[in-house]
Formats: sequence, C-alpha cells, structure tokens
Amino acid sequence: ILDEPTNHLDLDAVQALIAALNNFKGGVLLVSHDSHLLSCVVEEIFYMDEQAHKLQKYHGDFLKYRKELLKRAKTAAAAQANH
Repeated sequence: ILDEPTNHLDLDAVQALIAALNNFKGGVLLVSHDSHLLSCVVEEIFYMDEQAHKLQKYHGDFLKYRKELLKRAKTAAAAQANH
C-alpha cells in the first residue's frame, strides 16, 4: 500500500520508485495525485462509480482513463444542457 509516495521525493527518487514499481512482480495499492507516476506505473484502475455505487475496474493506463473521464464529462454536460 502506497499513499502519496512521491510527496517528499526529489526527481531521482521518483524515477527510482517508478523503476522499482515497474519491476515489482506483485500487486500494489497506490493512492496518488501524481499523474506522472500514475501514467508510468498503472495498468489497472479501481474507482467508485458514483451512479452504480460500486467499485469498478478500468483496464488500461492512467492517460487513457483520464481521457475517458473527460469524454464522459463532456457527454454528461451536453445531455444536461439539452434538458
């Protein structure tokens, strides 16, 4: 379990952490707002679906996930504007 692991790290330490996580052969629960870290190490994202009230799993990297979230938000905003 890693909770905001890059908060007090310099750039070299962040790069070492990224390398260590990418070489680790197990699972890691990572909570972070560091989009660079997430885009370098994440392969699956678990998130709480607010409509379904369920934990959901997204297969893919962080950048694809973020693009999908933005697309959903634009679709929801357009639907709201049409009401």
